Amino acid sequence: MERVPNNTLSLDIQTRSFTKVVFDTIKIGIIKSNLIAMFAGLCMALYVEQLSIFDQIGPIVLALIGSSLVIGSAGVFNNLYDRDIDAVMERTRKRPTVTGQVGTKSGLMIGFSTAVLGTIVLYLASPLAALFGYLGLFLYVVPYTMWTKRRTIYNTEVGSLSGAMPPLIGWAAISNDITHPAALAIFLMMLIWQMPHFYAIAIRRMEEYRAANIPMLPVVKGIRRTYVQMNAYLVALLLSSLLFWSLHPVIALTNAALSVWWIVLSVSGYRRKPENKWANSMFGFSLLHITVLMLGIIGYSLIAPLL
Repeated sequence: MERVPNNTLSLDIQTRSFTKVVFDTIKIGIIKSNLIAMFAGLCMALYVEQLSIFDQIGPIVLALIGSSLVIGSAGVFNNLYDRDIDAVMERTRKRPTVTGQVGTKSGLMIGFSTAVLGTIVLYLASPLAALFGYLGLFLYVVPYTMWTKRRTIYNTEVGSLSGAMPPLIGWAAISNDITHPAALAIFLMMLIWQMPHFYAIAIRRMEEYRAANIPMLPVVKGIRRTYVQMNAYLVALLLSSLLFWSLHPVIALTNAALSVWWIVLSVSGYRRKPENKWANSMFGFSLLHITVLMLGIIGYSLIAPLL
C-alpha cells in the first residue's frame, strides 16, 4: 500500500476542519432544511403555471444558490449576536463564534458578503424572489434575534415569519402570482408548523433556555400552557389544509391526515407519557409531518404533468 505523505494528510485535516468551521457558522443544517421548503414552493409554481422544470433550469439554479447564501448569512448574524447565550447552552457552546474560531470582523465579512451576493443572485432569478429573501433575512436578524428572542414569549411567532419565507422565495422565482391559494397555503402551513415544532424543542431544552435567560413559552408559562397553545396551532395547521385543495385534493388530505395524527399524538401522549418523552415524540412527528408533506408536494408537482 502506498504511504500518504504527512503533509498531504495535514492539509486534508486542515481542509476538513476549515469546512466544518464554515458550515457550523452558516448553520448548514438549517440551510438544507429551508432549501427543501424553497424547492417545494418552486415546484408548486411550476405546476400551477404549467411550466417544465427543464425550461426553468436557470431560475431554479439561481434560486438554490441565492437562497443558500441568504439563509447562511442569517445564520452567521444570529451566531455573532448570540455568542453570549450560546456559550451557556450545551447544544451551542461549541459554535465557532463562541470558541473564537470565527471572530467578529471575519464573521461580519462573511455575513454581509453572503447577504449581498445572495440577494443579487435571487434578483437574477426574479426581483420578487430577492424581496422575499431580503425579508426573510431581515425578519430573522432584527425582529427575531435582536428584538424579541430575549424579551418576549412571542419570539417563536416572530421567528416563524422568517422561517415561512423560503417557499415564497421558490414560488416567486417562477411566478409573480403570490395571491394564488397554493402560495398562501404553503406559506401559512410553514408559519403554523414551526410553532409546535419549536415548542417541542423548547420543552426538550427548557433548562438550557432557563440558564441562558431566554423567555421561551414553557420556561415562562409552564408546560401546561405550552401544551394548550401547541394544540391550538395544530388545529390551525389542520384548517390550512383547505387552501391546498387548489393544488390537489390529495395534498390537502395528506396535510389534514398528518395534522389529525399529530393532534391525537399530542393529546394522548400528554396524558400517558412523561413530559420530556411527550415533547420528544412531538418533535419527532413534526419532522415526519414536514418531510412527508414537502416530498409529496414536490413529487406531485413534478410528476403530475407527465401523466
